[in-house]
Amino acid sequence: MPKTPAAESTVDAPSVVPANEAPWKDLQAVFGPRGEAHRCQCQWFKVPSSQWRDVPVEELAARLQEQVGCGNPDARTSGLVAYLGGEPVGWCAVEPRTAYPRLLRSRVPWSGRQEDRGDDGVWTVSCFATRTGYRRRGVSYALARAAVGFARDRGARALEGYPMITEPGKDIAWGELYVGSRSVFEAAGFEQVSHPTPRRVVMRIDF
Repeated sequence: MPKTPAAESTVDAPSVVPANEAPWKDLQAVFGPRGEAHRCQCQWFKVPSSQWRDVPVEELAARLQEQVGCGNPDARTSGLVAYLGGEPVGWCAVEPRTAYPRLLRSRVPWSGRQEDRGDDGVWTVSCFATRTGYRRRGVSYALARAAVGFARDRGARALEGYPMITEPGKDIAWGELYVGSRSVFEAAGFEQVSHPTPRRVVMRIDF
């Protein structure tokens, strides 16, 4: 019997595969049956704010399923799935920056920088999700590292993220950390290029 992506991971270190090499049920296990990840289905940056409250979860999930191409290695995909001890435990979205209409209108990526918003060569790690019960086990770190190679191998000229600054002793809700933390991007080789708000920075790696 051929190995599945999950079978290749170990208990200690997450393994990461493109989402089109993972079953759809594995990605849905990461998002869970409730909570922010389930409600969003990684569509926050893709759906205009004026429409967000009117789109049901089922429709958001259908859009995600089309974007990721789960179970079809020949299809294009929009992210990565992490496994730990044989279980699907994490997701991150990795696409050209232009794939996110709401991000293009946000001030965070652009404040203080001269960037071409229509540049398809700049990719973005826009979102992380870690399955309940598997947090603080290096899942986001593994996903960020894998995202670098994933984007570079698909022709990206640069890769960016827009994480939050976390400070010792100050709690941040997990729902807020869907953009990742600065330390996650630093560990993957990104460098800070701007600090547009007190809590958010722009991290970038050029290829």
